[in-house]
Amino acid sequence: MIAGFSRFSKPEKLAWLVKHFFTDNPMEVAREFASFWHTNVEAQRLFDGMSENTITNFYMPYGIAPNFLINGKIYCVPMVIEESSVVAAASSGSKFWYTRNGFHYDIVGTTKVGQVHFIWNGTDPVKLYSFFNAVKADMLQNVKYLTENMEQRGGGITNLYLKYLPEIEAGYYQLQLEVTTCDAMGANFINSLLEDFARLLVEKADTYDDFTPEERDIQVIMAILSNYTPQCLVRCRVQCPIQDLGKVEGMPAEIFADKFVRAVHIARNDVYRATTHNKGIYNGIDAVVIATGNDFRAIEACGHAYAARDGQYRSLSKAWVENDVFYFELEVPLAVGTVGGLTKIHPLANRSLQLLEQPSATELMGIIAAVGLAQNFAAVRSLVTTGIQKGHMKMHLHNILAHFAASPPEVEKALVHFEEQTVSFASVRNFLEQLRNTNSQQPILG
Repeated sequence: MIAGFSRFSKPEKLAWLVKHFFTDNPMEVAREFASFWHTNVEAQRLFDGMSENTITNFYMPYGIAPNFLINGKIYCVPMVIEESSVVAAASSGSKFWYTRNGFHYDIVGTTKVGQVHFIWNGTDPVKLYSFFNAVKADMLQNVKYLTENMEQRGGGITNLYLKYLPEIEAGYYQLQLEVTTCDAMGANFINSLLEDFARLLVEKADTYDDFTPEERDIQVIMAILSNYTPQCLVRCRVQCPIQDLGKVEGMPAEIFADKFVRAVHIARNDVYRATTHNKGIYNGIDAVVIATGNDFRAIEACGHAYAARDGQYRSLSKAWVENDVFYFELEVPLAVGTVGGLTKIHPLANRSLQLLEQPSATELMGIIAAVGLAQNFAAVRSLVTTGIQKGHMKMHLHNILAHFAASPPEVEKALVHFEEQTVSFASVRNFLEQLRNTNSQQPILG
């Protein structure tokens, strides 16, 4: 155990780390970690302040998916992701639908949620509800200093109510808060409100005349927002007459549409398929969320919970054919912000929002959903036509070549060779071995 590690300077942390965990080559490892420090001192100081015990930066590729036609507007979408073929798939999906009227989204709702969890050991829940109704207006008035600015921007508290949940814990209640936060993600705003409500709940119960001394004892367990936001929801769709799909990878439009709809239907009803299906959706969603400085962990947790809202985990997208028209739709909760937090602090998150022409939070919801739908379309299209590996392994070829430390001339020759060959770890290794053996046997002229 080490004490006081957080008080070490960054060089001191790095020196301690390599001394204890990289004993074979500590100086080389230290130089490698330090090589990823930003050359701009102010930028590095900013990154160091975003987290704790930082010793270096971990870079991620920042790519662009062009040609997204969304609600009649063209976007060039930033994506941050390390997985091969994701940006290519999103770009392919956007290109396909660009000539078929693009993507269309509707915002279903923007409500976010938080709760005060508490225990009240009184025997009559009706009495607690009467207390809450008596003090609710005063509690709302007491947090005006927090809500005033948000209300001026068109947001604020939309609901505050009491829930009795004895099936979870004896005497267990929730004070549920519903808010809209405009263009802010709003986590700090919601948590500040909840902590004030928790304090006010205890204070007002302690002086409530209709309570006995025992009933005045409210035990707050915690006050915290919920990342499950099923009312902060966007619905995005593409559609066109089946005949306008054209041949897809050589497959007639009618057969393609039928196979596509069946594939999505399987994902709606089989948890094994649904999990991988939704993972593909989040390949697209997460990449834009990260690029814009939003919280991809919260968004994924919410989406997966939403996928299981009826008791079975299902795909977040659905497809169908009606009157010879092909429909493909994604419904997903997305609690994002375009002001505050990393959206302005991180320089590339700020640039991402500029690239998207400074969208509102609701516009960003639509953009993100469209990228998720494009990603899903491209993946399912590959699955029901050529198979997923053909395109994916072509994109993965660069990673395999990097693993074998291929030189630039070797990379160039490998790319040509594998245009018509199956890509696998073994096939690339064998190709490089043959190439290197051939080169080693070349006579030296001069």
